[in-house]
Amino acid sequence: MTWMNLEHLLLETRPGRAVTYAPAMDHAHLCEHALRLAGGLRQRGIKHLAVYLEDAGQLAIALLGAWRAGVSVLLPADLQVQTRQRWAGMVDHWLTEDIEALYGEPLLAAALDLDRCQLSLCTSGSSGEPKRIDKQLRQLANEVQALQHLWSAELGGACLIGSVATQHIYGLLFRVLWPLCAGRPFLRRQLPFPEDLQRASREHAEFAWVTSPALLKRMGENLDWPALSAVKKVFSSGGALPAEAARSLEHRLGQRPTEILGSSETGGIAWRQTDALWQPFADVKLSQDGHGALRIASPYLPAGHVEQGADAVEFAEDGRFQLLGRVDRIVKLEEKRISLPMLEQALAEHAWVNEARLGVVQENRASLGALVVLSAQGLQALRGHGRRALTQSLRQHLAQHCEALALPRRWRLLGQLPLNTQGKLPQAQVDALLLAQRSKTPQVLDQRQNGDEHLLHLHVPHDLAHFSGHFPKAPVLPGVVQVQWALQLARQTLELPPRFAGMEVLKFQQLVRPGDTLQLSLRFDAERSKLYFAFRSGEAPCSSGRIVLEAADA
Repeated sequence: MTWMNLEHLLLETRPGRAVTYAPAMDHAHLCEHALRLAGGLRQRGIKHLAVYLEDAGQLAIALLGAWRAGVSVLLPADLQVQTRQRWAGMVDHWLTEDIEALYGEPLLAAALDLDRCQLSLCTSGSSGEPKRIDKQLRQLANEVQALQHLWSAELGGACLIGSVATQHIYGLLFRVLWPLCAGRPFLRRQLPFPEDLQRASREHAEFAWVTSPALLKRMGENLDWPALSAVKKVFSSGGALPAEAARSLEHRLGQRPTEILGSSETGGIAWRQTDALWQPFADVKLSQDGHGALRIASPYLPAGHVEQGADAVEFAEDGRFQLLGRVDRIVKLEEKRISLPMLEQALAEHAWVNEARLGVVQENRASLGALVVLSAQGLQALRGHGRRALTQSLRQHLAQHCEALALPRRWRLLGQLPLNTQGKLPQAQVDALLLAQRSKTPQVLDQRQNGDEHLLHLHVPHDLAHFSGHFPKAPVLPGVVQVQWALQLARQTLELPPRFAGMEVLKFQQLVRPGDTLQLSLRFDAERSKLYFAFRSGEAPCSSGRIVLEAADA
């Protein structure tokens, strides 16, 4: 492998230098297509191009071709109607597929101008109004140089396999621009599921992952961990990786993921691997404002610009720092200032909690509520002692860190946080989830048909409303609810008579508890007008029976 500066990627063709897999593309192919695209864009007079391509190889062609033609590029966060409307006045053309339709007579190979080539990234608006962040190629080139300096030796010639999108700064840098310069091949497609990541990894002797906490938290026992432990490096960004997930991955892979702290506005700020403290990237200068919030001066920002962050920090003597949470997540209750991040961190220190997010519940009087992702121990405590005992224990733990008025009055117990595609959970969604009623239905994981039998894979929510009172110290799913679920789910799939007329051979053989995974089989005998159902947990039968149905006029 030999390094190529970002601005020189179209200056000299290097046949045989691998760029992508699945399908394969080498550097000569990349240059040919990028220069043909550059010619086509110039012939059409396009000056501002919006690009949304899920194929990272095509994205590389689009970026280099546009920059060679002097065209500024906008990477929208998505292709929703409102997104297209928002940016429509700023672009001449939307490139979302069929990149070759824009090809023309190729331009000559040349170096790219670091100060004139432009890229605009778009935030999704998950925490406010969407906005555009403009960058020069020089800022991106500075950052890929820093990444290479830090981790080149560890990665070697590893193929980069990613679970994150390339429309955002992290995926763009780590999955496309950095490997292009370093001569490391990358997979074209985003692989958002652990099984897909495993399948792709097995095809390469050397590989590294570009991932998010959302994926790493879902990597369970059913993967081939001995084979995956060959991974050269695991990168994670988009949010904090829970300590339990980090420890689990360290045990299975022999290394902790390397977490990257940054944003679309700032680029990379800092990284960490085995320590709670963050290490700033080289040449990134950090300070604090009067509220203790981070201020960033960086070669990945416009020259002379200092970016004001919203995260409160505490610096160690060696320049590393600890994140204390966003300063804009300070709320007032009865004139008392309460830091939601501080309480979330305190909750996450409890052995029963993997993650926690707090919000304000506005009812008769304002109070706090908590979304809590239970650990394996926490789920065991819920199943063994009940919801009330669990939340009371968490309140007692939190009481050591805050006044009584800050103790959450409303709790929602989850298997995982409902993060968006960027790995974020907007505060407005936290507040909405706290106000919503507890679920009364199972989560349908998948569904398939085998002849006249319909098979559903179900997850029983930790916080199902039906567990309340049945029984307070050992939550059990009532049998009548199992019958109700069978009938409701069958009506969503099958054409059934509308009237319930009775039950036959009803059996309950095993208790259904919070967090259980169930298989439900459904079969309707139209001649006898009977719905056959059976719930199983693994190989163990839970309940079964026949529901007799009648027409409305029977």
